[in-house]
Amino acid sequence: MRRVWKFLKRTFLVLVSLLILFTIAVFVFVGTAPQIGESPSGADLERIEASPNYGDGEFINLIPTALGSFGEMMGTLPDAIWGENLAPDSVLPVKFGEAGNQTIDTLTYITWYGHSAFLIETSGYRILIDPMLGEYSAPVSFGTQRYPYEEPIPIEELTDIDILILSHDHYDHLDYATVIQLKDEVAHFYTALGVGSHLKSWDIPEEKITELDWWESNKVGEVELIATPARHFSGRGILDRNKTQWASWVIRTADVNLYFSGDGGYGPHFEEIGNQYGPFDLAMLECGQYNEAWSQIHMMPEESVLAGLDVRADLIMPIHWGAFALSVHEWTDPILRFKAESGRRGLPMVHPYIGERFVLGIDFPREEWWLE
Repeated sequence: MRRVWKFLKRTFLVLVSLLILFTIAVFVFVGTAPQIGESPSGADLERIEASPNYGDGEFINLIPTALGSFGEMMGTLPDAIWGENLAPDSVLPVKFGEAGNQTIDTLTYITWYGHSAFLIETSGYRILIDPMLGEYSAPVSFGTQRYPYEEPIPIEELTDIDILILSHDHYDHLDYATVIQLKDEVAHFYTALGVGSHLKSWDIPEEKITELDWWESNKVGEVELIATPARHFSGRGILDRNKTQWASWVIRTADVNLYFSGDGGYGPHFEEIGNQYGPFDLAMLECGQYNEAWSQIHMMPEESVLAGLDVRADLIMPIHWGAFALSVHEWTDPILRFKAESGRRGLPMVHPYIGERFVLGIDFPREEWWLE
């Protein structure tokens, strides 16, 4: 009996020691790895503290918002382990570069790279949104991997970017490797309040960064950018939750008015945005990586379509899908439910191939490519 007790005691001490070493390693990694970024400090933090959307040391949502309890999160594990069709079982078709790159300044061209990454070409400007173009939606190579595409994303073709917009700092929207590869091709970065601190830590000059609080705007030539509310959260490390802001974005010129939802749950802010800045020619609406366990920070597809009605969109498009399995629903569930609801409500939608460049108001890509 004494030997058994000694064995159990040694085993316990070994396990505790390993846990302590692992915890130390995680903190060292988070504190030193450049891809984590840095939280706002100094003058940046002083400006944040003056925001009406900041209190008690963090950014806050317009209405009470829960991230989901630990018990609810753990309840999704069986689906994560044994769920079917969580990712494609074959490579996804893409149409990178098939439409060429000629532009007419009075037209607006949209290219979706999967998930929430877009290139918008309008009024002679090239606008890149949330360019998470890497293989892993995590700071390490053993994180969630991108679905297999027929061809790799041609990131080398993303040159002469006038505006790069970042909705918030989560890894599936703000990718260190992508930013480092593109930073010399970008004239100016526009971010939600506080996100610029990450960019500065990656040696992007401060004069190339503009941070906007909710309802603040900035004009770049003919393009007006407005940061508008979203219902979400932020953080890249262990102790930095909600230290930077999250936002949706309005992009408008004399010819076009666009809405990009970023990430977030459903709420009254959509109607307010629609009343103030709508109607929109196109609303790109988060629809994917949802679950009842965290329903207040990610919309269900039916809510995404309802948000399109609220913002007064003439045309809607589901985003935040087609790239990563970050929830436990089937990978085609977002598009199937979004499409069914848009039809039920009579709100037109588009669903282009990944990499398909289409002309807004002229082309209406609606091929069901996920069935190929």
